[in-house]
Order: sequence, then structure tokens, then C-alpha cells
Amino acid sequence: MNLFCAGLSFQTASVEERERFAVSQTALPEIVGNAARLPGAREAVILSTCNRVEWYVASQEENFDVRRHLRAHSGLAESDLEHLYQYDSRKSVEHLFRVVCGLESMVLGETEILGQVKKAYATASGAGATSLLLNKLFQQAFSVAKQVRSHTAITRGSVSVGSVAVDLAEKIFGSLAHCKIMVLGAGDTSERTVRALASRGVRSVIVSNRSHDRAVTLAEAINGRAIHFEQWEAEMADLDIILSSTAAPHFVLTREKLEPVMHSRPEKPLFLIDIAVPRDIDPAVNTLDGVYLYDIDSLEAITRQSMEVRQREIVRCEAMIEQHVEKFMQWRADRLSQPSLRVGVTTKETLRTA
Repeated sequence: MNLFCAGLSFQTASVEERERFAVSQTALPEIVGNAARLPGAREAVILSTCNRVEWYVASQEENFDVRRHLRAHSGLAESDLEHLYQYDSRKSVEHLFRVVCGLESMVLGETEILGQVKKAYATASGAGATSLLLNKLFQQAFSVAKQVRSHTAITRGSVSVGSVAVDLAEKIFGSLAHCKIMVLGAGDTSERTVRALASRGVRSVIVSNRSHDRAVTLAEAINGRAIHFEQWEAEMADLDIILSSTAAPHFVLTREKLEPVMHSRPEKPLFLIDIAVPRDIDPAVNTLDGVYLYDIDSLEAITRQSMEVRQREIVRCEAMIEQHVEKFMQWRADRLSQPSLRVGVTTKETLRTA
């Protein structure tokens, strides 16, 4: 039995091209079930995320063309296959192990992909599309990911501005459950950062933006409260965190504005996150007691340090992955000597001995 992986990712195709091959979660059980029943196919798992679409197929054929079936599924012409890659057995195993460990991700070492692969495998298994070979492959992939996470620093440290801001906030306040945050400017970066804060427990969020409609939209998305831009200064006394990302050509928050506020709240810290370019917050506020200001440069410097740590761990991760690839390929070679796998029939006994 041979293994094949075919697909495309952010490394090989644009988002528009990936969208043409994407499979919705509602359609996935039927499509992966059909993939496992293609002529020559025996098993299948389909992984479809915003960054990649990949079909893993077990087949008796030595040259099973998975790309052709992806093209048929997407309705594209033969000339549209240039961004699709296809790997043979060994390369497919190595690639999957790298994917679950975050080595093929847009953000090196990110952990979300492992959950996405587990969900894709569970869907395929539930649809009856997997058996001995892919069951073993994906179960071992999850073991590889666990080992790599436990024994390397590939997932250590924050590598996005939003996650760095969250880490710093937790160092200042501990639990964020009772923190009150104000967001000045409701652009994409503000939204990602405030969502990261909300994911760690922040529940009270005020959104202020020059375009009030945009403030309302963001506030509704995060269960916050929108206020008009000329009202935000009146809300400062009770805040714990201010996230600022406006398009103002000058400082919107200065030492002169902030100093009386801090005098009225002794011993209560204020965390300022300035992700605007040009900056929204005067660096002079950092001289006030209890004020912690981080601008985009300082936040990005921290992300670069974390990314450098992750980059140094790649060699260790790859060594672990290679060991597991060898282990799986030896297991496969041993099973190929069994008649049940040579003819593509999986018995209950072979499943028990996997």
C-alpha cells in the first residue's frame, strides 16, 4: 500500500487559489468518504484550512495521481495544476509530521494546526475513510507533535504583537478577568490584539473610533461597548489597559492628559499599548509612576527574539521527525509483507496488531 499527499498551501498559492480547492466543514464528511472510494484509493484524509488544502490518500497504485482528483473536485482546468504539489510515501509521512509540528506554518511553531489536523482525521475516521495505514500514520503524527512540543522550544515565546501584548498584560495584572480595556482605533491590528486579550479573560471592553459605525461593529464582535471618539478621555479613570491604533498625525495621549488621571488612582497601574504608526502615545508618559508603555517597535522586538529562539530549534525538531519517519516507514515495510495489505484489504486482526 502506498501513501500520497497532494495539495497547496500559502507557500505555493495565493489565498484566492486556495479558496478554489477549499472544502467546507459541512461538506467534508461526504467528500472525504468519496475520496476513499476513488478507483485505486483505499483510505483518505482531507485537511482544509485557510493556509493549506491537502489530501492524504492510501492506494494500491504506485503512481496514484491525487492532483487529478483535486482538480476534478475544484472544477479547474489541467493548466491550473501548477501550484499543486504531490509527494510519494516517504515524503508524505515527513510532510505530515512537519505540518503537525508547526514547521510548515506561516507562524513557525504555531499550535493551532495540530488541532485542525486532529479534527480532519476525526472527520475522515467518522466517515469510514480511514483504516490501518492512515490510522497508524496520523496517530504517530500526533505523538511526534507531542514529543516536539515537550522536548524543544519551537512553541516557546509569543510571535505576534497581540500575543506579546497579552503576555505583558498578564505580567502586570496577573489574571485579566477583572481588567477594563479601551480600544482607540478599530482597525484590523486593534481587533486582533483585543481578541487576544479577550481570549485570556478580559470581559470589559470600550471601543472608540473616529468612525463610530466601525467602533460599533468591533464592539458588537467582542461583546464590548462603543463610544464616540470625543468621549474617550472621560473614561480613563477606571481603565487598566489602553490599546491605541488611530491614524492621527499627532499624539492623542500625552503626559499632560494622563498625569492628573494617574494622581487620582494611586497604586493602580495602567498598561498602554501603542501599535499606531505614527505613534499615538507620547513616550514621556513612561516617566509617570504606574504607567507601562509599549509601542510597536518594542513589541515587535520581543516577537523577533521569540522567533529567533524558535528558528534555532528547527534542527532539533527535524532530527526528531526523521526518527519517527524511519520508524513509520519500517512499520509500513513490515506490514507490506502481509497479504492483507498487499491486496488492500484490512482485517480486524491487522487493525489489532497495528
